[in-house]
Amino acid sequence: MRQLSMYDLLGKRLVQEGIITEAQLGEAIHHQKVQTGEKGMLGKVLVELGFCSEEDVAKVLAQRAGVPFVSLDTYPVDPAAMVTITAEAARRYRVLPIDFSEDGRLVVGMEQPLDILALDDLRVLTGYGIKPVMVTDSELQAAIKNYSQTSISVEQSDSDEVYPEEEEALMTVQGTEKPAVQLANVILTQAVNSKASDVHIEVYEKTLRVRFRIDGVLHDVMSPARHMHGALVSRFKIMSSINIAERRIPQDGRMSVKVEGKTVDIRVATMPASFGERVTLRLLERSGRMVTLEELGVAPHILEKYKKLISMPYGFIPVTGPTGSGKSTTLYASLGAVDRVAKNVITVEDPVEYRMEGINQIQINPKAGLTFASGLRSILRSDPDIIMVGEIRDQETARIAIESALTGHMVFTTLHTNDAAGAISRLTEMGVETYLTASSVVGILAQRLARLLCPQCKEQYQLTREAAQAIPDFPLEDGEDRITLYRPRTGGCIRCSNTGYTGRLGLYELLTVTEGIQKMTLERRSAGDIKRLAIEEGLVTLRQDGLAKVKQGVTSIEEVLRVVV
Repeated sequence: MRQLSMYDLLGKRLVQEGIITEAQLGEAIHHQKVQTGEKGMLGKVLVELGFCSEEDVAKVLAQRAGVPFVSLDTYPVDPAAMVTITAEAARRYRVLPIDFSEDGRLVVGMEQPLDILALDDLRVLTGYGIKPVMVTDSELQAAIKNYSQTSISVEQSDSDEVYPEEEEALMTVQGTEKPAVQLANVILTQAVNSKASDVHIEVYEKTLRVRFRIDGVLHDVMSPARHMHGALVSRFKIMSSINIAERRIPQDGRMSVKVEGKTVDIRVATMPASFGERVTLRLLERSGRMVTLEELGVAPHILEKYKKLISMPYGFIPVTGPTGSGKSTTLYASLGAVDRVAKNVITVEDPVEYRMEGINQIQINPKAGLTFASGLRSILRSDPDIIMVGEIRDQETARIAIESALTGHMVFTTLHTNDAAGAISRLTEMGVETYLTASSVVGILAQRLARLLCPQCKEQYQLTREAAQAIPDFPLEDGEDRITLYRPRTGGCIRCSNTGYTGRLGLYELLTVTEGIQKMTLERRSAGDIKRLAIEEGLVTLRQDGLAKVKQGVTSIEEVLRVVV
């Protein structure tokens, strides 16, 4: 009962401050007692019911505890303070060192700043006097994940998860305290936790820079000491079975590591530059479940048409877009949507990026004579129903793939073009006869990836009808004078690593090949003419799909204009 009355004081203080009403407090107490059966959780219940914010509760609790309240979204965290404890200790005590006070004490963000046992342990662990400050639970969790990367857990993948051809490339990185090893571990752990797709390690005359590509955009994340460069490059070379003695030519390798329970495949590329070798890491987390077409963000009207196309018994369907636009992910999601039990599905790829149950995947090996073209020929002798070609790179592969579609197979592939209509012109430029293209291509899907606005910190604003009309293709309805849109908050928040965005979704343009488009293909008409006809026939362009998602509040106008020409 004593604990309940303490939290009842929290409710009364919130009422006194005008944050909640007496009725809301009564409802929250009833909900707490009857539905949750938990005592001492009134603040959490009030937030869940939407009566107040987590910050409101934290500020009142901070006043009662006699400690300052700090928002980690805006507080400039001191890296020197963060390294005073390990990530493991931060998680155990649910704390984060963020600064040093003027009197030399360590400022520690806590959800429970009166936890005497935790404060005593921290004094012993750090050797500093402790000054606790109150932070919200959600910000604390995000901060520990984003900033506290000093306790590394990177290890060799379990043997039962390792494929035979990878065994030589797998290296354990446990049991050593060498600085280069520790730095490599920090980079890998932080990259995985940040959901980075690429890591760039670049050396200049006086500096060493590490950048992560997160949601398609590069961010500076650290600047280690310049003298660490050679040892760091050698460390990644050893891990990926690359010749450490050769520094004059580009080299490639691969490795698989387990980072805090996540198995990650990494492609490593080194390249000689003016001041030394640069290293690029491409990270690909192994997942037990592939994403579906619905999860990719395909609009319902486009998804319905696309599913009809991929369920056809034969045809040629290229997915187009620039490098890094998510084409391979869309292809795998497409394969996941077909019947892999009743149909024989075979792929030829470079490299095999995702491993899927129920399909046969071939990794090309040019040194052994296994190219896309030769692999595709061998596939045709294995009675396939559905073929996926990782990329059309030359005339021979294009011709074989298209002829395969004409002989009763469904063929998926990727092409590098700006829009769907451009794929037809690209095939013609590659030397494929127009009558083959017109007869085999049933549909073309073009795509881009746009960043999602952070749901925690996105800002609402109003767009006037005049301003909306100045944006080409902006979807306006009759009588719509003011449109509510969202944009990233300047500086973001701790949950989105201060970028304003978190995650990505696809923007799509599906061109269905009709008799009119077939006729234009045979007449060698330009991509512009084909696109104009497709729009007349109902094509939703990449820009239109993107602006529709802007209106839904999931991304921003600036982001759509960044990725769509």
